[in-house]
Amino acid sequence: MPRTAKLALEDGTIFTGTAFGAEGEVDGEVCFNTSMTGYQEILTDPSYRGQIVTMTYPQIGNYGVNAEDVESHRPHLSGFIVREKSRRVSNFRAEGDLDGYLKHWGIVGLEGIDTRRLVRRLRIEGAMKGVLSSVELDDARLVARAKDSPGLIGRDLVREVVPEKPVEWTGPLSRWARLQGVEAPSPAGHWQNASGTHAHWRDASATRPHVVALDYGMKWNIARHLFSMGCRVTILPGTATAEEVLSYKPDGVFLSNGPGDPEPLDYAQRTIRDLLGKKPIFGICLGHQLLALACGAKTYKLKFGHRGANQPVLNRRSGRVEITTQNHGFAVAADSLPDELETTHLNLNDGTIEGVRHREYPAFSVQYHPEASAGPHDSVYLFAQFGSMLP
Repeated sequence: MPRTAKLALEDGTIFTGTAFGAEGEVDGEVCFNTSMTGYQEILTDPSYRGQIVTMTYPQIGNYGVNAEDVESHRPHLSGFIVREKSRRVSNFRAEGDLDGYLKHWGIVGLEGIDTRRLVRRLRIEGAMKGVLSSVELDDARLVARAKDSPGLIGRDLVREVVPEKPVEWTGPLSRWARLQGVEAPSPAGHWQNASGTHAHWRDASATRPHVVALDYGMKWNIARHLFSMGCRVTILPGTATAEEVLSYKPDGVFLSNGPGDPEPLDYAQRTIRDLLGKKPIFGICLGHQLLALACGAKTYKLKFGHRGANQPVLNRRSGRVEITTQNHGFAVAADSLPDELETTHLNLNDGTIEGVRHREYPAFSVQYHPEASAGPHDSVYLFAQFGSMLP
């Protein structure tokens, strides 16, 4: 029998639909993602810690789930909302369905609500705290709990998702990514991405540059890209100090994506500040914000964030427009940018900063996800750019 479930927002709005996935009650910031595909990447992206994610595409789950497309050990979001959950799975790679996947990992799902109405409310009023429940359905109690929930501002969610110990990463890009032209050796002994950009390509017999990736909630496809471009990759918890990072004798340092507010992460900012000028640095998403903070910039919370696979970004250095995958609720404040940082990329929808470069040291970062899968591959050249900084 169908089970009733409700979403209550802190402003008192109630959405009633049908439960799927696990039974339970969760709180989190309610946000939306405009991607048409890639729901398994969204489910397992640690950056969604503390959030209830709404998909704007009307039907989700038609190609099922599989073990190859996950971005971490398990889903990290609080809850998942769709207009309609597909009743049929039709894909030769599918190993299960969305409903069973959420049940297995204890994630509460909601379907059958007017997701267009919910998204319009979040766009007009801004992202809100909410409660999703399939167990107790009293409206007043749910709204009160939503108001009392902690939200994202000021919380250190990174400590909830960082790995417990260092890991040597040895997993390459999926064969499906290679078939799409994301990475392929060329006859000239280089590797080439879909944008035609080349970086030095090293075979198994060559010396592999060593990259230490600071994991604040890193998606695995980032490590796959670094490994497939010829690097030896060591993943350290994002709580590591500069001394710990340097003890691994890296040739370069990567700053990963991760969840929540970057401002409280003073330990990460201190580590990055101590590494600047000592090793080449490349940051993505939260790593971008932390690099900017370490250099003296400020961040702020966006009204409803950027989450989807179709965000246009201008590369100010090349003049090209890239279609990008994004997932962030905070941004670097343009009026706080210190002289030592140059803005390299801008979001063409709202003008927010999407990339910076240090004017003196070999360090750069972007707000979006060049490694995204599923997603556009316009920006995968950034890995080549990082590779060119390594010996």
